[in-house]
Amino acid sequence: MKSDVNHADSATEQQAPNLRLSRLKTRRKRWLDVHLWLGLSLGFLLSIYGITGSILVFYPEIDEWLNSEMLIVKPPADSAAYQPLASIFEAGRKAMPAQAKHTFATYPRNDNAAFTLRYSVAETGGINENWLVAVDPYTAQVLGKRLLSSSDSIIPKTFTGFIFVLHYALLIKSDEVSAVVVGLSGVLLIISVLTGLIVWWPLTGRWRQALIFKPKSGSVRFNYDLHKVSGFYTTLVMLPVLFSGIYMVLPHQVVPVLELFSPVTYRYWFHSTPPTGNTQAIGMDQAVAIAKQRYSTGRPHFIYGAPAATQTYTVCLDGVDAPGSLLQRRCVVMDRYSGKILDVDDPIVGTAGEVFTHWQWPLHSGQAFGMTGRISVFITGLACPVLFVTGLIRWRQKRRAKTHSKAIG
Repeated sequence: MKSDVNHADSATEQQAPNLRLSRLKTRRKRWLDVHLWLGLSLGFLLSIYGITGSILVFYPEIDEWLNSEMLIVKPPADSAAYQPLASIFEAGRKAMPAQAKHTFATYPRNDNAAFTLRYSVAETGGINENWLVAVDPYTAQVLGKRLLSSSDSIIPKTFTGFIFVLHYALLIKSDEVSAVVVGLSGVLLIISVLTGLIVWWPLTGRWRQALIFKPKSGSVRFNYDLHKVSGFYTTLVMLPVLFSGIYMVLPHQVVPVLELFSPVTYRYWFHSTPPTGNTQAIGMDQAVAIAKQRYSTGRPHFIYGAPAATQTYTVCLDGVDAPGSLLQRRCVVMDRYSGKILDVDDPIVGTAGEVFTHWQWPLHSGQAFGMTGRISVFITGLACPVLFVTGLIRWRQKRRAKTHSKAIG
């Protein structure tokens, strides 16, 4: 009698983990369905984001390669000193019509790169054009100019411009519509990545099998392993890249959520105060000098102009020597008339929410960790079409198997 009781207890103990495993498998099946339909419906968009994003990681190098005659310069043998910034900006202004408004400038990324300036031009007939002017920083001579885009065409005029607009707006003409489409798809893709991680999680504890390819497997198993392994090893990069993309296209929706946890400032929300008199705006060279005074070890990178009367200047610098901070990028926002600093993107002095937002662009572009970060983002982008194609193949394989099973039955 006692033996029968012990046998019953032993059977119950064995059934408990089996029942738990059965419940986990049932739950995972539901997550698999969510992952499947998100992948099928958004996988093509993920592929577009991934491929274009990988190209944009190295867009400065690609642009210089495609337009070397105007974007590559040869430093003089006797001196490698740049001309004054005021002279460089003046050269760009003279190359454009009087009504052109300076919107953006990029400081040379190395000794062989040109200084580039962007302008917005309102043409007769209501057409707005965006132009780029390249200036040799050593001589302040214009190397050339090109039309980047025109409001009468959805398609930008340059390869990198086309890739950029396809990446962040899917070539949708309306900025409001494109922001919602890209932002919402980004949210759903994060859910897809997380559900993929849940589906991947080895319920039986076979971690090695979950992390590698099965040796000497057939094409079906290879496709499954390729999908599984690619998804797992890119998750750590994929999630922050997707979130930062959402933040950049939908800041007005993301920032209020972040403010529930910590105060956040957003540099595009600051405004210049037009003076009552005839005071002119300070020059953009003066704006750079103000930013350099704040961060003397930094190298200017992006310089945002202020084409509208109430807009601000923003100067972003890289390589700021800041002990204790992994992020070496700083952006300084200032009033275009007085030069008063209105805001800084500085992880040392910012709140937790501000530090979090400061990291978003460097993480999205891979710039946060130098060449290692850029290569990581590049590889993750290329993994996106791989995930879509292997997932689609896996779905078709399972459908054929079910159809064949029903036919036999």
